[in-house]
Amino acid sequence: MGALLAFSRGIDWLNERFGRIADWCVLIACLISAGNATVRYLLSYSTNGLLEIQWYLFGALVLLGAPYTLQRNEHVRVDLVYMALSPRGRLWVDTIGFLVILIPAGIYLTLLSFPFFWMSFVSDEVSQNAGGLILWPAKLLLPLGFALLTLQGVSELIKRIAGLSGVIEVETTYEKPLQ
Repeated sequence: MGALLAFSRGIDWLNERFGRIADWCVLIACLISAGNATVRYLLSYSTNGLLEIQWYLFGALVLLGAPYTLQRNEHVRVDLVYMALSPRGRLWVDTIGFLVILIPAGIYLTLLSFPFFWMSFVSDEVSQNAGGLILWPAKLLLPLGFALLTLQGVSELIKRIAGLSGVIEVETTYEKPLQ
């Protein structure tokens, strides 16, 4: 179990780094958006490239931030069921969810999206909009994001199994989002 927990810590470290990149994507997208609006209204100038880079950054923040959100136990759940369970029951729900839903879906989506990226990469696909950007970096975010999410699912599964075995303590408390 020690080797698996070390592997889990490595995945957590990797996704924390990508989570920090996602954090920066928020700031950069906001600055580009504000700069684009300012230039458009003050100088009557705009380019599709600036709009597209905002979309790329938004995609990056979602796809690279999702694994970090999972690691931090801040993802969306079915509160009604999860909150009523004991900590051990929550570990079982998480374990089954990772095994049956998250990891298989993550593998499938990674495999499904990779050819989509690869065809764009090898053909040097460019946006059809005037002043548009190359598309493969945005399309790369799909298999990368799904692969990182799948890996984080594996990391969380390892931790849940270790928690069920009594090897480590896993925090299962979940605060219902305020709405």
